[in-house]
Amino acid sequence: MKVALIGATGNVGTRVLAELRRRGHTVTAIARDVAKVPVQDGVTAKSGDTNDAAGLAPSLAGHDAVISSTRFQGLDLTSLLSAIKTAGVKRLLMVGGAGSLEVAPGVALIDTPEFPPAYKAEAGAGRDVLNALRQGDIGVEWTFLSPSAFFFAGERTGRFRLADDQLLVDATGKSQVSYEDFAVALVDEVESPAHANRRFTVGY
Repeated sequence: MKVALIGATGNVGTRVLAELRRRGHTVTAIARDVAKVPVQDGVTAKSGDTNDAAGLAPSLAGHDAVISSTRFQGLDLTSLLSAIKTAGVKRLLMVGGAGSLEVAPGVALIDTPEFPPAYKAEAGAGRDVLNALRQGDIGVEWTFLSPSAFFFAGERTGRFRLADDQLLVDATGKSQVSYEDFAVALVDEVESPAHANRRFTVGY
């Protein structure tokens, strides 16, 4: 497949890029600083900004899917969707956050007393984007993948669980997943869509 990856040089983006190449996909790695994109076969680095629809659209054209792995604060979702539709791409997959996941019916992690204040602004922006995607027909098939609460650089095990909107917690009470296994779950979804126009989550 041909995949456009926006935010290819971030913590998650680098793992997603590695997973896509591991499986033989051709990737257009889009970043503000293309010098940070590793030179390798099957990867074309291009400069791009999600808030510049006219500038971004040509870099997205001809791809089977777009993956957005960028911060939600400052993201103009309308601009991103405009670029994707102008480019004629049918699918958008977004690297989401854990804050909007439910810890109890109707109670999101971000709204619990234990949620770290330092992450609230970004988590809130992520929830706003998810709610906007859920509003109705946006002209693009979307999928929003949320990690577990503790999201870290670790190992690619390929062993994890999936859920819909509920925060996953393991037998020891921890909610966690590595960047590497998150990337596996995301690329699985690219290859075999199972959550069209839905959010899902991955964890141990």
